[in-house]
Amino acid sequence: MNDYVNERWRSILAHNGLSSFDALWKLDADWFEAPNQRRGGWSGVARCELKLPEGGTAAIFLKRQENHGTRSLLHPFSGVPTFLREFKRIMTYRARAIPSLEPVYFGMRTCGKNQRAILATEELAGFVSLSDYVHGWALDGIPPREGRRLVLKGVACLLRKMHEHHIRHGCFFPKHIFIRCNVDGGVEARVIDLEKSRFHPLRSMCAARDLYSLNQYSMEAWSRTDRVWFFKQYLGVTRLDPRAKQLWRRIAIYTANKRTARGG
Repeated sequence: MNDYVNERWRSILAHNGLSSFDALWKLDADWFEAPNQRRGGWSGVARCELKLPEGGTAAIFLKRQENHGTRSLLHPFSGVPTFLREFKRIMTYRARAIPSLEPVYFGMRTCGKNQRAILATEELAGFVSLSDYVHGWALDGIPPREGRRLVLKGVACLLRKMHEHHIRHGCFFPKHIFIRCNVDGGVEARVIDLEKSRFHPLRSMCAARDLYSLNQYSMEAWSRTDRVWFFKQYLGVTRLDPRAKQLWRRIAIYTANKRTARGG
């Protein structure tokens, strides 16, 4: 597989002397997250400020890993680099115009017996995770209903678009949903951590899994009224028909059972 370089970033990488796999691999950068050690390999993330040719800076997240893969039927021993799977998912979302991460660079190399991979993505400037947005209420107070629902609408539109393409995220938690509130009042939403995303032929199965994940980890922050309103926005309806009510009850029961099992 040839290296991928985002054309918009090619000159920026060159300006910073980072046009090659080796240059990116050897770049001295502080870890944004402590490296994850697993099965004799490792994987880590660094945030890097790059200089722009015209002045100023832009940030990327540089992810590097060695011998850190997921085993599959085709690769039962060495496994597939997790970054390769993530990169393929990013490109799938990109091809379907689903707002997510902007890829900057991807490449793989074999160095002796070691399997290395690099994935760089553009920082989501101005975005904040949905979980951090809610945690901010402790300091700033709960925003008015209109503001809350603009955010919910942005997230609902994002999830609906994913499911229209039969893509199930699999971990649709607030910490994986990023939002940006623009000056014009609009709200942009993007989703990250795509490694577990899968195509599913049944949209109802996509909905059941992802809506449950979001509902499970949003109960403490959003009122039931807000969550039902979100559900209507996701479905694109003003009233819930019997089929929609059945799905809502299914998610609510599953959420309650999970909370009971966890002692919540």
